[in-house]
Amino acid sequence: MKRIALSMIAAFCTLCSLQAQQAATYTLKSCLEQGLLNNYSLRITHNEEQISKNNATLANAGALPTIDLTGGYRATLDNTNSTVRSTGVTEKQHNVFDQTVDAGIDLNWTIFDGFNISTTYQQLKLLREQGETNTRIALEDFIASLAAEYYNFIQQKIRMKNLLYAVQLSKERLRIVEARYHVGDFSRLDYQQAKVDFNADSAQYMKQQELLHTSRINLNELMGNEDVDQLIQTPDSIIDVNQSLDFEELWKATLSVNSSLLKADQNTQLAQMDYKKVNSRNYPYVRLNAGYGYTFNKYDINSYSRRNNFGFNGGITVGFNLFDGNRKRERRNASIAVKNARLQRDELELALRADLSNLWQAYRNNLEMLNLERQNLIAAKDNHDIAMERYMLGNLSGIEMREAQKSLLDAEERILTAEYNTKLCEISLLQISGKVTKYLE
Repeated sequence: MKRIALSMIAAFCTLCSLQAQQAATYTLKSCLEQGLLNNYSLRITHNEEQISKNNATLANAGALPTIDLTGGYRATLDNTNSTVRSTGVTEKQHNVFDQTVDAGIDLNWTIFDGFNISTTYQQLKLLREQGETNTRIALEDFIASLAAEYYNFIQQKIRMKNLLYAVQLSKERLRIVEARYHVGDFSRLDYQQAKVDFNADSAQYMKQQELLHTSRINLNELMGNEDVDQLIQTPDSIIDVNQSLDFEELWKATLSVNSSLLKADQNTQLAQMDYKKVNSRNYPYVRLNAGYGYTFNKYDINSYSRRNNFGFNGGITVGFNLFDGNRKRERRNASIAVKNARLQRDELELALRADLSNLWQAYRNNLEMLNLERQNLIAAKDNHDIAMERYMLGNLSGIEMREAQKSLLDAEERILTAEYNTKLCEISLLQISGKVTKYLE
């Protein structure tokens, strides 16, 4: 069993060596740059932003006239009975065939409709800005997600290194126990326990290979790599934690540049414009129409056999909607929508304050835990070295040696977890405050 486990560990080490030789090297910045170009979700959001830009036109708001070119043909086939008033004689005509051909160009233009057109145009421009805001939100979410996965990949690599070290320690302990077992210094129980511990560490190391593989796949997917199995090598071998964040500065930045708050403000303005559009129906409207056309008529029994008409026509319409039954209801609902938009904005600000406070507390706690665990690691290494010396001299049992080894590995794992959790808090704090794009610098 030991030989099989050793062979598996050797195979994994060889595989890691080959991967390191074939892998492409990515920094966090290069990962982000490639993701910004290739990520499908970002590309979709950018296209949606382009649609909102295309919609922000005077024509879409109804401010420009419409010009129609029309043409038509109409024919009638009738049987006609006509009674002459003076004589009372009835004249009958059968299959009377009349024809009309017309063509023309018509212009219709709403000159004024109670500020509805101008408000609609302002609304379309604001929707264009909101499209940019949506793109910014998607961009910040993407940067935060990719940065978190990038450092998760580093975390999994460090953990794999730690587990490999654990396998090496267990292997050395198994070698010592096996040698002493054969000369009678250790019992079979000691030998079996060392073998069990070695196999357990080997299995954990192999499981870590799977976790590292999953993280690499996720990172490639976020970057938009067509080959999601692309091997990745990172120059960063540690999780570098920023310990200089300031809460008040983060909160001020949140109030001024947070993209979700900006979108909430835009939603409030959109609701106010909807209210203004409802009120625009309290004003009269002015519409202009004009055209130039040609009409040809052909008659079977008229006094004229045919007639041609062509020329200009035009007019202006002024109107006022006196009652439609819905205006008061729509005005009340629009007013409530404005209030709701403001409440949602205030609710969002409160939620951001709560999230920032919670993340800040977690950030500070993880920093303190990180400093404490670094001190514990020094003590755990010293304890392990002392235990190994006593174990070599036969003054320490295998169980006690295993406990010292486990304490060392647990200390390394706690440091790694604290570093990663602190980094996640840092990323989230920067995202809320609108500063997460600093990772692109």
